[in-house]
Order: sequence, then structure tokens, then C-alpha cells
Amino acid sequence: MISVLKANPILGKVIRKIMDCFALLNSAQQWLDTTNNKKGRAVWVVKVGGSLLGSPELERWLGLFAKFSDGNIIIVPGGGVFADAVRDAQKVSKISDACAHKLAVLAMDQFGLLLANMNPELVVAKTEMEIDERTWQHRCIVWLPSQMVLADDSIPKSWDVTSDSIAAWLAEKVDAQQLVLVKSDKPDGGQLSLRMMTENGVVDEAFSDFVLNKTFGRWVLKKTDCEYFLEGVNYETLGKVAGALH
Repeated sequence: MISVLKANPILGKVIRKIMDCFALLNSAQQWLDTTNNKKGRAVWVVKVGGSLLGSPELERWLGLFAKFSDGNIIIVPGGGVFADAVRDAQKVSKISDACAHKLAVLAMDQFGLLLANMNPELVVAKTEMEIDERTWQHRCIVWLPSQMVLADDSIPKSWDVTSDSIAAWLAEKVDAQQLVLVKSDKPDGGQLSLRMMTENGVVDEAFSDFVLNKTFGRWVLKKTDCEYFLEGVNYETLGKVAGALH
């Protein structure tokens, strides 16, 4: 076969073109499969607070997400101790809030890498294309936000925007059905006031701007709620356990 192609370069070019067309069709089919999968599954964006670091519940949550995700759970890492280090550095260096914001987003990347290393079933994604690819692979995704977030000039660069707002931004970006914030604790009750949660510092100052008039559900779980999801990470349990933000 190789000798024939060498003897007839025109035929070789035609065959290479055909192979390129097949590769393009295969890529298009993968994209269509991913799109159909997204439409058929309820995508959850789950922000895991950095305050869970060091608690036994963190590993349990990651195990549940990895076990029950079918490519439809995207974990957004908080900043945790890495973001705290940025705050401390800003105090002594007097850097601008815009610079601190960039460093804090990079801190989310660091915590995300930490989370992914805690469970080998988790995979990281930095771009929409990588998110689509991991979704097609039916994997549980840990999103590293810096590449997408820092490229969007519409996101305010201040401490008013933390991982809560960034998770909401992603939820709209990927057309998620549910946005879930997993925090160390939450107020009692099935209905939670967004205004009160903001005033009490449970969510960041800009969070309401990112969630109002959006179509996705908004929920808060505390770290110990993982015990309720042992049989599955599903909407029925979420509605019974989580606090709905309104």
C-alpha cells in the first residue's frame, strides 16, 4: 500500500483528505454527543468552600461527587487558605484590589488542584472545551477558573466577587440547572433570604448580582449534609436537605 501511494502522490493526497474528513466528522459527532448529554442531564455547579479543608467531610463530599457524577457535576473550588494568604499579602504590600482579585482567582486554581489530587476519579478542566470533553467522558470535573474568569473583563475585580459569585457566573455559562454552595455551616430552614445571607457574610457582596433573574436553582448545604447523599446526589435529596436561596 505504501509503495502504491509513493508511486501515485495524487492518490496519496486524496486518501489523506478523506482521512481528515473522517477525523472532522468524528470530532463533530463527539461535540453533538456532548451537547445531547448536557440536554439530557441536569448539570450541577457545586462550589466547595475552602473552609472544609482539614475536615473529614471534604473527602466524603469528593467521593460522593466522583461516584455519582455522570459528567454532570462541576466542582468550583473556594479559595480557602490560599485566598487568605492573598489577603495577608495585600495588607503588607498595599497591592490594588484588582491585583488581589487576580491572585485570589489563582488561589482557587490551587485549591482546585488540591481537591483533584485528593480523589483520583476527579479530573480538572480549565476551558469550556475541556469541560465539554470531560462531560462527554462522564467524569466529575474540578474547574480551575483562572483562564476563563480573568479573560472576562465584565467580572468586577474586587473582593466583592469571590468564589460564590464565580460559581454563579459559571452556572450561567454552562447552562446549569442547579447551583449548590457547600459551606462549613448554614442557617436553619428550607428557605434562606439572599439579603440576610449577604449581610451576614455567608455569601459575597456581588453574589445577588450574579444569581438574580437566572434560571438555575440556588441552594446552600453545610458540610455535614454529606450523610444524606450516600445513596445518590440527586434533586430529591437536595430539595429536602438544602436551604433554597431566594
